[in-house]
Amino acid sequence: MRILLGLLFAGPLAAATHEVDTAAELTAALRSLKAGDVVKIAPGEYPAGHAVTGIANLTIEASDPAKPPHFKGGKEAWHFSRCPGLILRNLKVSGQSANGINLDDGGEREQPVVKVLLEGIEVSDIGPNGNFDAIKCSGLEDLTIRNCTISGWGGQAVDFVGCRKSLITGCVFTGKPGFSQHTGPQFKGGSEDIVIEKCRFKDAGQRPIQAGGSTGMDYFRPPGAKYEARRITIRENTIEGGMCATAFTGVDGAEFAGNTVKGPDKWIFRILQETKAEGFPPCRNVVVSNNSFLFQRAKLREEINIGPDTAPETFRFENNRWLAEDKPEASMPKLPVAEKGGTYGKP
Repeated sequence: MRILLGLLFAGPLAAATHEVDTAAELTAALRSLKAGDVVKIAPGEYPAGHAVTGIANLTIEASDPAKPPHFKGGKEAWHFSRCPGLILRNLKVSGQSANGINLDDGGEREQPVVKVLLEGIEVSDIGPNGNFDAIKCSGLEDLTIRNCTISGWGGQAVDFVGCRKSLITGCVFTGKPGFSQHTGPQFKGGSEDIVIEKCRFKDAGQRPIQAGGSTGMDYFRPPGAKYEARRITIRENTIEGGMCATAFTGVDGAEFAGNTVKGPDKWIFRILQETKAEGFPPCRNVVVSNNSFLFQRAKLREEINIGPDTAPETFRFENNRWLAEDKPEASMPKLPVAEKGGTYGKP
């Protein structure tokens, strides 16, 4: 292992670059981390089970982006707790029985961890069944997940619990047979101001995107929040297959715009309310605009699955294009409110 001292800090606490080639060298580097350190990992296979706590401005990345190090098996590949400014770049993890990558605030629910970046991460074959996530994020703010690939998971592809002002962009989510895949990306537990954009989904589970969800009261961030999710933006994605395109589950304000939806299995959308504690509003205030919906009448149970205790009358549908490919003359959807400017039955 080579250690190159940097200039980010003066004196004996100067940040260092650790260049590691073996599992033993990686373990040694993680034991000696300081704020601002960079860990560059050579190609090859590595064991899982790495945990880092309380290190700011840490970067962990492949030394060769074209040949990412592969962390295989175990319970979790990586767990980072209270690591603001963390950058994870060009890593591969697979085969974990719990979560692939776990990032959290250490239980300090009023103090979010800020400015985290995940880029070029590949996560696969997590679970395969049960509430086990490819990427789990709790209590993060200004988080970006960019150009990542996730395939085969048990619970959520990406689980946001109480995350704020965050972005998922340019990612690919692919379901696999034999994995329970409850949801793709999910935003709940007090999550707000989240954007998911320019992603591709293929058979990405029961709810490929879930705006909202169901969270135990002790896990909301901030404590006492009276919303599962609010101000969620879902834009310019391609969603193919899956039981539905998106489930709006107790969300208080969302936008679904400029997406392409192809061949959902049962519904196009679900409007649900799973958290019914005092003070929580019904699922409401969602704008669905400028999307393209291609579906099969023979497959679709109904366009919108509306559950009890919701407010579908607060939804708005505007300027969407709808095509039943097997029966174009029956393309007009049955919606909870009248649509403005919709187009029906045209290619």
